[in-house]
This record gives sequence, C-alpha cells and structure tokens, in this order.
Amino acid sequence: MADETHRAIEAVFRIQRARLIAGLARLTRDVGRAEDLAQDALVIALAEWPQSGVPRNPGAWLMAAARRRALDALRHVRMRDRKHAAILRESQEADDGHAALEAALDDELGDELLGLIFAACHPLLSREARVALTLRLLGGLTTEEIARAFLTPEATIQQRIVRAKRTLGGAGLRFEVPRGAARAERLGSVLEVIYLVFNEGYAATAGEDLIRPALCAEAQRLGRILAGLLPEEPEVLGLLALMELQASRFAARTRRDGSLVPVPEQDRSRWDRLLIRRGLDALARAEALGGARGPYVLQAALAACHARVPRAEATDWPRIAALYDRLLEVMTTPVVALNRAVAHSMAFGPQQGLALLAQIEDLPAMQGYAPLPAAKGDFLLRAGRVAEARACFERAATLTRNEREREFLTERAAACERADVDGKCDPGPATKSYI
Repeated sequence: MADETHRAIEAVFRIQRARLIAGLARLTRDVGRAEDLAQDALVIALAEWPQSGVPRNPGAWLMAAARRRALDALRHVRMRDRKHAAILRESQEADDGHAALEAALDDELGDELLGLIFAACHPLLSREARVALTLRLLGGLTTEEIARAFLTPEATIQQRIVRAKRTLGGAGLRFEVPRGAARAERLGSVLEVIYLVFNEGYAATAGEDLIRPALCAEAQRLGRILAGLLPEEPEVLGLLALMELQASRFAARTRRDGSLVPVPEQDRSRWDRLLIRRGLDALARAEALGGARGPYVLQAALAACHARVPRAEATDWPRIAALYDRLLEVMTTPVVALNRAVAHSMAFGPQQGLALLAQIEDLPAMQGYAPLPAAKGDFLLRAGRVAEARACFERAATLTRNEREREFLTERAAACERADVDGKCDPGPATKSYI
C-alpha cells in the first residue's frame, strides 16, 4: 500500500513539476534553486501524504510547501544577500503576509509557465542552451533524452544546462513574458522549444512508450496560450496548427499492445476531427496573414495533406514532395533532408529516395540516427532489394532507444528474412511516419 501511495504521489508531482518550478522561479529568480525547492516539496509530500492522504488540491499543497521552504531560506540569508532580502520584504508588505507573494507568482499575461519559457530563452544564453534548459524545466526530460533529440553527447547537454542555470541565476532576471522588441527577439526560440517538447511526446526517444501524451498536451496548451497572445503572428499559428494536426492521430498511432501503426496503415476514422478542424483553421489564418513560406506553416501544410484525405491511397505525394522542397530552403537541416527523401520516394519511386539519401547519409549528424537506415530499408524493400533492406532494418533496430520502435523495425527485418526464403517481397510501409 505504501508503494502504491508513493507512486501516486510521484505521478502527481510529475504533473505539477513544471508549474511548481515556474512559480518558484518567479519567487527566487533562480531556476536551479526553483528545481531544488520543487524536489524538497516532493520529499515533504512523500513523508506526510501517506498519513494524511493526498490533498484535494495537490498542486497548491506542493507550492505552499515549497514556498514555505523558500521563505525560510530567504529569512536566514537576508542579511547576507540584499537581493533575496528585497524579495522577502516585498512578500511581507501585504496585510496577511502572503498577498504580494501570490501576486508575484501570477504572470502579468496569464501564464507563469510561458513566462518561464521566455526566461529560459533569454539572449544571455546560447541557442542550444535555451532549448536544452527549457526542455529540462518545462518538459521534465532527462539529459539523455535531450541529447538524443539534438544528436549531441549527453555530457555536453548537461554542461549547457548547468551553465545556463548559473547565468540566469547570476542575472537576477524576472521570470515573466517580455514585451515589445524583447518578445519578438525571443519568439523564434520559444516556438522551437515548444515544438521540441511536443515532438518528444509525439515520438519518444527512449523508453517503453511510443507516445508521451502529457508532453504533447502541455506543448499544445502553451501553443494555444501563445496564439492567444500573438494572434497576428503567422508562425505562432503555424506551430499551433502543426501540433493540433499531428495530435489528431494519437488514437490511431498505436495498437492495443502499444506497437506502432504507420500513417498509411492507420484507421483514419479514429483521427480526432475536432483537432483537425482546429489545425486547419489555424493554418488558414496563418496563410491569410502571409506566412505561407514560414517553416512552421510549411510543416502544418504537410500535416494537412494527410488530414484532408480520407484514405492513404488518396495522399497527394507530389504536393508533399514539393512542400518539402520549399521547407528545405528555409530549414536546411539533415532531418528535413531525410524527410524530403521519404516524400520523394513515395511520389517518384524508391530509386529517387535512395539518390537523395546518398547526399546526406555520410553527414556526421546522421551517424547513429536510427530513422536514416529505417528509411533506407523501406526504399530498398520497395525496390525489391530484400537482403539489403533487412540489413538496414536490423541496423536501425540497434540504434533506436525506443522499445516500440525497436520491435517494429525488428519485425520488418524478420519479414524481409521470410521474403528471402519464400521469394516474395512485401513492399508495405517499413518505417515510422516521418511526414
């Protein structure tokens, strides 16, 4: 029973963690200290809740516990640290001693989590540090998961996060949504961060689950808030459209056993029509604002190509290939080039896909990247080169850190081996959906 209670407490903490850190960062102006205080609140809950029960509002309870710990620490150091003493005095000015603190925890534009993202994306930090820190704070991702997302050594990511926390702590920043030119300057990084959080939920880099819906839901929530704040910004609407359209597939992306279902095999009657309507509406608004060539608007347009047709056979692959040509012009990255190769293989045949892969497969960023041999295996299988396809699927299975993807790729390799024996080739979908 105690183990079950502890698991329940830890589950509540995972849900509340990002909001706790955001509110505590507003109070302490130190993200490292905010993380420590949130962890302190968990320790207190693990000690008290098994006896008292889970409170009606566990998030508020955790925040109150962390806040008390923070105020105690501030009282102890106020004579040595004028900045902390000033914050403490502000919190004591209200009649009940807490009103000012509550006000400090309320973002002036309505969401402290969004304020934390903008703070983590401050120009004081490098682009890489901004993204890594926000994924850690907002998404709760481990350094290993962030490293996989960036194709970067884990030690490098850890160093970026530590240095970023120190930099923000030393600057004494207010953790709130900036205005005017400062907001415009940081918007691109904020959009990137939100989508990377969504992507980690949509296709988890490691673990037993293919999908982490809570991460996607948080990214969508932040995207909707941002679109409400900036309704005339095409790329904000483009990102929102992209996330809504991709999230519409969740119910059809996995089987009951959790295994992957590629887009061409999905039961489209299970796609969420409300999310599709929301996504298409946001895309239409973005295009009407003149944002048709923005990277997020283009990616939303790609997702819309799937959402608009009732059957996989009706997919307009030449249009998707053309959209990827345009996307590569504005996002010249190996991953976009890989996705473009997949699109061209579907539109113009596997040989075209293989030719495009040959242009990127020796790039350093593609070494050890499982989707590349998975895509190559698909192209080879459809070209009738079964033995070579099997080797590619086996290679991809050794590289992926997600157990469900590994099972899927291993099964594709086994199907190729069976085809070698009986002389038949099944050219069905052999990779996860990249587009």
